[in-house]
Parts: sequence; structure tokens; C-alpha cells
Amino acid sequence: MTYHFDYLLLCLSTLFTLINPIGIAPIFLTLTERFSDDEQKTIAKKGVLTGFIVLITFAYLGSYVFALYSISIDAFRIMGGIIFFRSGLKMLESIIARTRTTPAETEEGLEHDDIAISPIGIPIVTGPGAITAVMVLAGETNGAQEQILLLLSITFVMLITLSVFLTAPKIFKKLGKSGARLIQRLMGMILMVIAVQFIIDGISNVIGTILLDIKL
Repeated sequence: MTYHFDYLLLCLSTLFTLINPIGIAPIFLTLTERFSDDEQKTIAKKGVLTGFIVLITFAYLGSYVFALYSISIDAFRIMGGIIFFRSGLKMLESIIARTRTTPAETEEGLEHDDIAISPIGIPIVTGPGAITAVMVLAGETNGAQEQILLLLSITFVMLITLSVFLTAPKIFKKLGKSGARLIQRLMGMILMVIAVQFIIDGISNVIGTILLDIKL
């Protein structure tokens, strides 16, 4: 029971800090400012749904990718930790999602009526960090219960993201730029701690495997 709670907490904290709904909300507002309120709501729903589908797909196909390329979960855990640490450091410095979308992608998105799938759904909501996270977390599952917890975590964080998008104007009017930056920095610190733990766990398991092979 304790393990399941710890795993659920890990999933929620990792996905929430990586997707960073409050941090990406200003980007959403910038990309959709020329649309009406109803159109903004439609774009928000479609963009979050796109992100949800992508995360679910990678979460449940991750094991096949590991098997196909003979990648160990520990190797992916270490690599994921490095990516998470880099993302957390940028959040700590209040650099909002610069690596998620290029100026060309943003400009292209603004030229089309439907920007929900790209760049909002991918890569703003669902960036490389979030995709890596669900694959690593999926590799941590030991049965159906953990898989259900991962699914629930993805669903919950996506619903939070949708809620933030729909209420973004009101949220940022109350928080202000300073408040938003403070929240982003706190999430960055949490993400960096998670990243370090991922790296430590991955390296520890690799060293343990090497020592076991030496003894044998």
C-alpha cells in the first residue's frame, strides 16, 4: 500500500512539474490571443486531449521501445534524470519552455486556424521531458495497479492543465508576473530533486548489476 502511494506521488509530482501548466499558460494565451473566448476554450480542450493521447501512447508503448532497442530502464532513468535536471534548472531561472517550440513553429502555428495539435498539444503541453517521464514511470510499474495509477496521474495532470488554460486570464491577473515566476521556480526546484534521485537510482542499479556479475 505504501509503495503504491509513493509511486502515485512520484507520478503526479514528476508529470506536474514537467508539464508545468502555470508556466506554459502564458504561451497558450499568446498563441490564442487573436481568437474569441469560445475558440480559445476549443483550442485548449483539443490541445490537452492531444497531449493526453501522446502521453498514454508513449506510456504503454515504452516497454516495446526498450525491448526493440535493447535499452535498460536504468539507462533511460539516468538519461531522463539529466533531461529533467536541465528542465528544472531553466524553470528555476524562470526561462519558460524555450526548448519546447522554435520561433518557426510558433510562427507557423499563428498562421493556421487550428493550432491546438501543434504547437499547443505538441510540443508545448507534451514536450520531450513529459514523454521521457511517462516512459520511465511506465518502466517502474510492477503490475496492473501501477499502470492504472500512471493512467490516473496522466489524466489528473491533463485535467489540471486544461483548467489552468481555461482560467489563465483570471489566474495571471491575480498572481501577476512575480507570483507566476515564484511558482515556476518552486516547481523547478522540485523537478531538480526528482532528477537527482532518478540519476542516483539508475547509477546505483547499474553498479549493483556490475558488482553482481563480477561476483558470479
